[in-house]
Amino acid sequence: MAKFLDEVKIYLRSGDGGGGCISFRREKFVPNGGPDGGDGGRGGHIIFTTNHNLNTLIDFRYKQHFKASRGQHGMGRDRSGSRAEDMVIKVPVGTEIINDETGEVLKDMNKPDQTWHMLKGGRGGRGNATFVTSVNQAPKRADPGEEGIEMWVRLRLKLLADVGIIGLPNAGKSTFLSVISNAKPEIADYPFTTLSPQLGMVRRHNKDMVFADLPGLIQGAADGKGMGHRFLKHLSRCAVSLHLIDGTEPNTAVTYRTIRDELERYDEQFGSNLATLPEIVAISKSDAMLDDEKIEVVRAIKEQTGKEPVLLSSITDDGVEGILNTLLQYVDAARSARVEEDEEQEQELLFDFDEAIND
Repeated sequence: MAKFLDEVKIYLRSGDGGGGCISFRREKFVPNGGPDGGDGGRGGHIIFTTNHNLNTLIDFRYKQHFKASRGQHGMGRDRSGSRAEDMVIKVPVGTEIINDETGEVLKDMNKPDQTWHMLKGGRGGRGNATFVTSVNQAPKRADPGEEGIEMWVRLRLKLLADVGIIGLPNAGKSTFLSVISNAKPEIADYPFTTLSPQLGMVRRHNKDMVFADLPGLIQGAADGKGMGHRFLKHLSRCAVSLHLIDGTEPNTAVTYRTIRDELERYDEQFGSNLATLPEIVAISKSDAMLDDEKIEVVRAIKEQTGKEPVLLSSITDDGVEGILNTLLQYVDAARSARVEEDEEQEQELLFDFDEAIND
């Protein structure tokens, strides 16, 4: 099983341009041949592209330096150097490219087959043939190639899931995902069974939804305790969160508040939107609860949230159908909003392009 890695730091450098050439035409019976030094070739660009077959940044653990090649130097007989091959770096869909020095998100590679030219290769230097003037017919000058650009960046992967499943360790998240999808997460009766996010595809009414089972949060996760801090960022792209609470816990209201507090603290620290995402609250393991216990737990959670929680059992399938239908409504609404946003952005790009042509 491939290891999951969602954040790395890498070094980038575009290629230097090739140097221009100083050369003079030398042929038999042409004693005073003119300059014929060619220009140097362009250095290689640094280009990022998304690949739908990748779902982790693990490959960058073994290679952190990416340098594009130098352009070929110019040659005599007016031969320009060939430009260097571009350095193409493949990343999973959902990867953010961040300036390591400033922390600025330079690009969000959140679409399939998306390509971004990040660093331009250095321009090739001019050969002496380009410096001929009426005054200087035999210039002995050629420019060196332009240097490439270097930068340290961080790659941060945020999974592209429609529904994020959150809750304290052992709340039944992995069991629920295994029941509704073909995902096979490790399941056991102890905390932190899930050590990395698990994805599952669910087809409902001829529509697909991607669920992400995020590793269990604990109190203090926003400060880095446990493992939840590492994976909370994946929730930010989801349309809705499914908050599972173990109904057999002695104090479910405190359990609910623990997770909500961590989401709010995370938002304060990182300027995220986790606490404002639409949330569906479900009481899991209802098959192990007595009727009186169900009534008491529902009442306690309703006082905390102001909404009626769903009783859910992944063992007996109670509540599963209804909660999937509800989640699909939120996912459909989010997708419609994204389509409108993309159309507006395309119109803006077309407008800018028209302006550039007119200028």
